[in-house]
Amino acid sequence: MELSLDSTRPPDGIPPIDFRAQLNDEQFAAVTAEPGPLLVLAGAGSGKTRTLTYRVAYLLAQGVKPGEILLLTFTNKAAKEMLHRVQDLTGIEPSRFWGGTFHSLGHRALRLYGEAVGLPRNFTILDAEESESLLKQVVDHEDKTFFKDKTNPRPGPLFSVLSLARNTQLPLADTVAQNFPQYTEISHRFPGFAAAYEKRKRTQNVVDYDDLLELWLELLRKTPDVAAYFAHRFRHVLVDEYQDTNTLQAQIVDRIATHHRVMAVGDDAQCIYSWRGADFENIMTFPNRHPGTVIHRIETNYRSTPEILNLANGVLLAQPKGRHFDKELRAARAHSQKPYLVATMDDREQAEFIVKRIRALVEDEGASLSEIAVLYRSHFLALEVQLALSRAGLPYHITSGVKFFERQHIRDAVALLRFVYNPSDALAWGRIAVLLPKVGEKGAQKIYAAAHDHARLLQKNFLDVLATDDVRSKVAKDARDEWQGFCESLQQVAAVMHGGRPSEAVETAIDGWYGDYLKGAFADYVDRLEELKALVGFAARFEEMQDFLAQIMLLNSETSDRQVDPDADAIKLTTVHQAKGLEYDVVFLIGLADGQFPGRRSIEAGDVEEERRLFYVGVTRARNELYLSYPKIASRAGPGGMMLTPSRFIQELPPELYEPLKIKRSYSW
Repeated sequence: MELSLDSTRPPDGIPPIDFRAQLNDEQFAAVTAEPGPLLVLAGAGSGKTRTLTYRVAYLLAQGVKPGEILLLTFTNKAAKEMLHRVQDLTGIEPSRFWGGTFHSLGHRALRLYGEAVGLPRNFTILDAEESESLLKQVVDHEDKTFFKDKTNPRPGPLFSVLSLARNTQLPLADTVAQNFPQYTEISHRFPGFAAAYEKRKRTQNVVDYDDLLELWLELLRKTPDVAAYFAHRFRHVLVDEYQDTNTLQAQIVDRIATHHRVMAVGDDAQCIYSWRGADFENIMTFPNRHPGTVIHRIETNYRSTPEILNLANGVLLAQPKGRHFDKELRAARAHSQKPYLVATMDDREQAEFIVKRIRALVEDEGASLSEIAVLYRSHFLALEVQLALSRAGLPYHITSGVKFFERQHIRDAVALLRFVYNPSDALAWGRIAVLLPKVGEKGAQKIYAAAHDHARLLQKNFLDVLATDDVRSKVAKDARDEWQGFCESLQQVAAVMHGGRPSEAVETAIDGWYGDYLKGAFADYVDRLEELKALVGFAARFEEMQDFLAQIMLLNSETSDRQVDPDADAIKLTTVHQAKGLEYDVVFLIGLADGQFPGRRSIEAGDVEEERRLFYVGVTRARNELYLSYPKIASRAGPGGMMLTPSRFIQELPPELYEPLKIKRSYSW
């Protein structure tokens, strides 16, 4: 069906819509564009969802049937919101469309045609826990000793490795080298496990989440008649957040949209999810894969002040030439103050500045706490801010996870230190002992009781008897191989604790048995190790272990006593990744030092472009006020600290785009 812009009378049942009055010039041009390959580059805060919603309504108003439109999104919530808005505009119910996430529509396609790729119609879908359980069974069958080595990935992290490789369609060795370097030495084992896992799923007639995409693509590749059916049925394909597509998703779109009547809506400058499999090249090469692509730019921003957008445009201008689409955000709002650049002595002073400024915003300027956000690249950068807000009695809500000292690996490490400092602390023992293979709560209690009795009998220190045969005999058989290393690690921590500083004891704990455990337990081992190093920095401010441990317990009780309702009036603390799509009146973007943002790993790899896009996303979350701050000294480096330089992303900006804010101890504004 070819559309004509001259068609003014909508089909029966659809009320007339004044598209011209409802949309700005850029949106109107995209919404009413002739069918064909369309790439809509929608800048931050420019009304992307509105454009996509009105495009669906426009197609319907031109006589396209609901069943001829395929709308692909990344969340069910986004699809529902768009289709309900379409219903408000046209009266057509959401159930008449194929609209939803790639995975939900892949499931729908496989229910209809899965038999063509050997998938019986009564297949069932495994949830994440079941998928990991099946993978564990398969690996145990292939190699009973694999999971007994604590530095090897456990089923969850192993599944994460296989999943990323499947979604990016990269060899497993490449996936490990790029994203999971802790498993490099054993990556040659993974292809065999992956093949056995695939075979077991087919035998049991089950699929996992990734199969919904992989098998849908296989269906489109291997069965020309089914591919032709989809291409003929869905005469108009619309894709939301196209910059976030992975290799599988982009290929599915290309296979269905062989007619090239596809509208991809996205923003290359907001592609920040490569670690989830998103491929920046998909949006950059869209015009090559769909010849004749017409590019529409939606650049009028309704969110931020002109001064914030000037700085955002400065971030984009620093991108390497030819590696992005040119765009320039234009403000629809009146002029205001420039973003502020704040250099602080260290993380603690940075946190103090934020607290003082927030108090002034709320008490003097009537700002709402819930419209203030502190954004950061990594969790460990927010540690001092959490402490300062807690001390100041300012409620905050962490939208990207739990508070620093409540994170699993932090609590594990603290429990280990507590137990070594005080071997009578049975609860601390219970937390670390159950990390050993096949040691449950009762097993941990049994070992503890045996060690306690033996230490009393021999009149020795509790830690000194853990490695004896009498105690070892009470340890689960599967844990005995690492029992010696576990005991030695506790002894090493104890030796440092009695003669050194708390920070040295924390380092020794991380370098020992627990560090090895961490490597196998978490796919994001590198990030968690970074956070444990931040714990070393926190410990460096204490001379005595009891003061360090007491402070953590006091902080935990202070913050957990005030559980903040996510909807309450509270400051938002979140990673920039989690903040994408959100907006706040006031944004503090912190830790803007080289090695922190951009992170050390991306600098060492020689590719900071995704980090630059992440910085752009952070900047464009702010409506009215933006504070860019960085510490001159990294306190987590221990006594004396390490000198830091401002982020290269700040150094690239023309100085006239921001206003340096000199802070004094009195904080005069």
